[in-house]
Amino acid sequence: SSHVSRFLQVPNGLDGEPHREARLLLDPFFSAERMAALAPDLERIADALVAAVPEGRPVDAVTELGSVYAVRAQSVWLGWPADIEPELLAWMDDNHAASRSGELGRTAEVAHRFDGIIRRLLMPRRAQPAGPAADVTAELMRLRHLDGTPWSEEQIVSVLRNWTGGDLGSLALCAGVTLHWLATHPEAADALREADDDPFDRAVDEILRIDDPFVSNRRAATRPTHLGGQPIGAGDKLVVNWTAANRDPAVFGDPDAYDPDGNAAANLVYGAGPHICPGRPLATLELRVLLRAVLAGHRVRLDPDSEPEREQPPVGGFRHVRVLLEPR
Repeated sequence: SSHVSRFLQVPNGLDGEPHREARLLLDPFFSAERMAALAPDLERIADALVAAVPEGRPVDAVTELGSVYAVRAQSVWLGWPADIEPELLAWMDDNHAASRSGELGRTAEVAHRFDGIIRRLLMPRRAQPAGPAADVTAELMRLRHLDGTPWSEEQIVSVLRNWTGGDLGSLALCAGVTLHWLATHPEAADALREADDDPFDRAVDEILRIDDPFVSNRRAATRPTHLGGQPIGAGDKLVVNWTAANRDPAVFGDPDAYDPDGNAAANLVYGAGPHICPGRPLATLELRVLLRAVLAGHRVRLDPDSEPEREQPPVGGFRHVRVLLEPR
């Protein structure tokens, strides 16, 4: 069972028919047509962000590029105001700190704070007149279940928390991992400059497989069983360790070997099965756009005056990676 949290989690914390219905209604928000329509806005954001990096000055790939890009990309997608950026950036820092602490009180506080941000953004949309929805957030608020009943505010807040609260930090971590990789593997960076979208995306997924920032998910056993000789009781909580799975020598041979095409079928960066990450098309597009903006006019190298700093479990990837964007 994916129902492991004391908080409502739509859709990832649902099972069975409620999960299938939620995915049926929510997955169209990430359709290929919608992503294609969003791409020009993301390109504008990424190009402006990269252009603003002063020549010769190191920039933090996680906090100054990844986090800022994540907030701006999510805001333009959802129709959120640009002036919310400082509040969301501060929340991301506090959320990572709370996750590192492992203290339930701190994680509950930041979760409650984020719900408050979302509810505040929903308020003006309740008064919008009938007709086409003004943005994705307003469209989500008009969603109805298959039986015709409207989604509750609690469900809408949960969806937006899932779409944004998780993706903001994840995208920043992915930016840190991928830019660190490109800085230390210049031949891969050169190949990506000429790659079409599909091989480009497979390459990014492979980089994230090798250094997976998505550490784990939880599940609950629904009945007694055994796994690997370990007895598991009904109701026991289990941790699915994605990082370990993506580096399993029995599956990938040498886990550090870079093989985007050969490893694609077994890559678990976005999960697997019915609960595979619903936002994968958006995350893939966001990363492709950011990295193309960087690679178009620059070579990436690590700042020789600072050491990359790793995140601490349960967060993966890097906390800080300072890089230099050198004009080609």
